[in-house]
Amino acid sequence: MRVLIVEDVHRLADDIAEGLRDQGMAVDVAYDGLAGAEKAALTDYDVVVLDRDLPGLHGDVLCGQITAAEEPAMVIMLTAAGSPGERVAGLTLGADDYLPKPFHFPELVLRVQSLARRRPSAKPRILRAAGIELNPALRTAVRNGRPLRLSPKEFEVLAALLAATPLPLSAEQLLERVWDENADPFTKTVPVTVARLRRKLGPPDVIVTVAGAGYRIGAVPAEGPS
Repeated sequence: MRVLIVEDVHRLADDIAEGLRDQGMAVDVAYDGLAGAEKAALTDYDVVVLDRDLPGLHGDVLCGQITAAEEPAMVIMLTAAGSPGERVAGLTLGADDYLPKPFHFPELVLRVQSLARRRPSAKPRILRAAGIELNPALRTAVRNGRPLRLSPKEFEVLAALLAATPLPLSAEQLLERVWDENADPFTKTVPVTVARLRRKLGPPDVIVTVAGAGYRIGAVPAEGPS
């Protein structure tokens, strides 16, 4: 899941980003409306956490730009103005959810996850392939009925591969979907995470390395007679 946070209070923006990353989300941060508009135009985000009162470009204007896109991200507005009238005004602008400050962080996490599931282009809630069943909402994964204990990043890599099945995803695509804009494109993070995931999935190996294309979920072809 890819999330953009647009919040001019640096400490709050960084704290939200750190907390969402701890949940396995790929998170980018913009500290003003203009930077938020630039990032939203360049990247396909699932959810934008948007402060309403922003410098550079007001949150109301940015919300309108995001929701007018061909495949818009879901928008949750954060604001200190929490009166019923303010909430109605925020939702009228096209926001999908509205959370007044101060807020309880676990509630924000649940709302972001719920919005991602509601996005029109979102994949089915339960992802299944090769004996694996993954539930993004409950954050559970099993293989042939055996529960898998996965780290947040391992879970997100598996979810991305299952969602793309039967097509492969390159290391660059996995970096974009599971990590964030600060990820080093030359890092070995993706193959290391895939290797850990393979060990936890157990035999037979169902993560196939496709030469020149990346990784996909699928049965490994049986070797013929030598």
